[in-house]
Amino acid sequence: MALSGKTEMLLELLSSICENDEKVLIFTQYKEMGEILARIVEAAFDTKPLFLHGGVARQKRDEMVEAFQNKKHVKIFILSIKAGGTGLNLTAANHVIHYDLWWNPAVEAQATDRAFRIGQQKNVLVHRFISKGTFEEKINQMLQDKKHLADLTVASGEKWMGDLSTRELQDLVHMDCSTLPPRRA
Repeated sequence: MALSGKTEMLLELLSSICENDEKVLIFTQYKEMGEILARIVEAAFDTKPLFLHGGVARQKRDEMVEAFQNKKHVKIFILSIKAGGTGLNLTAANHVIHYDLWWNPAVEAQATDRAFRIGQQKNVLVHRFISKGTFEEKINQMLQDKKHLADLTVASGEKWMGDLSTRELQDLVHMDCSTLPPRRA
């Protein structure tokens, strides 16, 4: 089976993570993609990764978390972003991979925070996979633009708007009408 460039990159990164005896959380927004990734990872590394999604019972979820946190050989944990985004402490992870982007950056940040919890003793690297020339790239650009705007609005002091260049002010108030539907008469 031919793999996408994104999947090949994932396998390279996972290989390095496992060689360094580290642990990783892989977030995807789709249960189906998680199932595909679990099969690919199992075939590539001859070990079945943990996979948490919304259909997993509470007891099984707790068992997975316990295994990831405490069993040295359990290194890869795939999670659907909705199921893995809240209420989990996964401080055994040194890496967080966002395999596909979520349109809401707060949900993605909340998922990343599963590794950044009280008790975290390690540095955690966050990897975001974005395929060039796709809808995903457009989502990422939109998120970056929103983040930039949010950073501007929460800047300290009252002079933040006065510190903007003319171009930045134009970009701030510019409305792209090309994406709006045509007006009806």
